[in-house]
Amino acid sequence: MKRIAVLFEFTTLNGGEQSMLACFDELAGRSGIQFVAIAPEQGNLAAVLKQRKIEHVQLRLRDEHDQRLPREQIVQNLRDVIAAVNPDLVHANSLSTGRLLGAAAEKLSVPTTAHLRDIIKLSKAAIADLNRNVRLVAVSDATRDFHIQQGLDAEKCVRIYNGADTKMFQPRPRTGFLHNELGLSEDAILVGNIGQIGLRKGQDTLTRVATTHLADSELIHYLLIGERHSNKQESIEFERNIQRMFDDAEMNDRLHWLGFRHDIPQIMNELHLLVHCAKQEPFGRVLLEAAASELPIVATDVGGTREMLRSGKEAILIPANSDTALLKATCDILNSADLRQSLAQNARKRMVESFMIQEAANHLCALWKSLLNRQTPFSELGTG
Repeated sequence: MKRIAVLFEFTTLNGGEQSMLACFDELAGRSGIQFVAIAPEQGNLAAVLKQRKIEHVQLRLRDEHDQRLPREQIVQNLRDVIAAVNPDLVHANSLSTGRLLGAAAEKLSVPTTAHLRDIIKLSKAAIADLNRNVRLVAVSDATRDFHIQQGLDAEKCVRIYNGADTKMFQPRPRTGFLHNELGLSEDAILVGNIGQIGLRKGQDTLTRVATTHLADSELIHYLLIGERHSNKQESIEFERNIQRMFDDAEMNDRLHWLGFRHDIPQIMNELHLLVHCAKQEPFGRVLLEAAASELPIVATDVGGTREMLRSGKEAILIPANSDTALLKATCDILNSADLRQSLAQNARKRMVESFMIQEAANHLCALWKSLLNRQTPFSELGTG
């Protein structure tokens, strides 16, 4: 049994954490791997690790005043924790933890790998940190190509797509529970956006379209499912402005803040449309889940989204920040039952054929085992 320690930085359960937990579930008991999570002590992630009975070791990132420790101290703490855990391999589950792990790697005696789940500009120092890892896993070709252009070592970087749990996320008859929870009539149309509340996710575009162009469509209700994690003033104002625009349009009764939810698979079956208007998206997990649920999708054509969904076949893809394109795509889908059915069924079919969680987990497991066994190079194993 090989021990693989997976490093998490935050307490949240966003796409990156959910994707890794899905791989844990898929590989548990059949892969010859025992997982250990190095993660914050409290929060939603810690609760889920406990529920799944996954060994959880805390990494100290902050002092007694809740201030982040100096980088050198965090790196040393990480080395100490890894020594105590005694794993055969360490995997960082994000770009930021990949930097920390790369900084610690020189004094570690085990291979280190890291996930790249962001498309963001990096400094030369960040690239150097990441390149100290043995392998880097990009969630899309767009993510891999972007970082290689910044100086990431192309020979170390492989692409492994995230996968959808097509049993958890599947088409089911609408029960009406969400209408009842929100006190809405049966004929209310539910348009949802799922993800962190913030500038990068682009909920302001949906807000403008809803309050400016669709204000007279009284049956449409807008559900924002997710939380704002950033405490930067611009992020706080971004969230406030969404509410302000609905208030100014006298539509506050048609905006519903659902916050963090554990019942996303069930919510997917209640929505009529998912609008994903991100300004950048490496390979959105929520899109995989919506597609597997046969939920019609409008999404911005950014990052790796077109690698997952083909415009006009599995979803309607639009330019980022385009109110006009979002309005047209939303109206086209809501006004045509045939289009909704075609997009939804094609999307489910594509998930089953190309993006199942089993395939994603198997490729990640193959990568780790190739490093642990020091035999077949991962480049010869394929990346899905």
